[in-house]
Amino acid sequence: MKIDLRFDLPMAEALEFWRGKARMSPKEFYALAESYRVRAFTVSGLARADMLLEIYETIARALEEGVAFEDWRKSLDHVWEENGWTGVRAWRVDNIYRTNLQTAYNVGRYKQMMEVTEDRPYWQYSAVDDSRTRPTHRALHGRVYRYDSPFWDTFYPPNGFRCRCKVKTLSARQVESRGLKVWDGNGLGELIEPPGPNGTTLPARPLMPDKGFAGNPGREAWNPDLDKYPTILRRKLAEKLSTAAV
Repeated sequence: MKIDLRFDLPMAEALEFWRGKARMSPKEFYALAESYRVRAFTVSGLARADMLLEIYETIARALEEGVAFEDWRKSLDHVWEENGWTGVRAWRVDNIYRTNLQTAYNVGRYKQMMEVTEDRPYWQYSAVDDSRTRPTHRALHGRVYRYDSPFWDTFYPPNGFRCRCKVKTLSARQVESRGLKVWDGNGLGELIEPPGPNGTTLPARPLMPDKGFAGNPGREAWNPDLDKYPTILRRKLAEKLSTAAV
């Protein structure tokens, strides 16, 4: 199956976020609490630091220049071949590209949306809503919560690997004119019956983000409490700041 993902419109905030990440080995990365991982970058199963740097830099270029997935993938063929991420394991390559770029764009979007909350205080969850959309994500499609609702503490996208969900802003007038319900609560553990194909309903299940995605990467990226960060991450972030200042 051909995958032709492309991000054509660079977002300064997305690139700023990406450039602020600290590269870490998988062992270092997974020793961090989930909420801190948004400030770090690793690739599971990749031991070589030079390859990690290469992937990191090419993702930055994809964000800055709108590099299509196929072009990005081909530029790193030597990495995928050396690590055996070809054939049936090629899904890992798509996962690296999609998850990291979607996270960067959603984090950049968060900063933009927070700047207009006075005029557009309502946020609407938007799933792609096609055959590849996860049932729990589809169940959230169209829901509206205030920007300061605890719902976004857990369900601000991405809510899983390769998640394509995003958030839209709405004014009070738009919410009223469209007859939209404004939801309360955090949604966590809520029993839902997700819509299935052809108007069917899937079995009930609790509303939960995928493992490792229960948080708000936008808030953590732009408003971190660095004093609470583990020493190794603080040190790496400080090194990045000092290098950028040179």
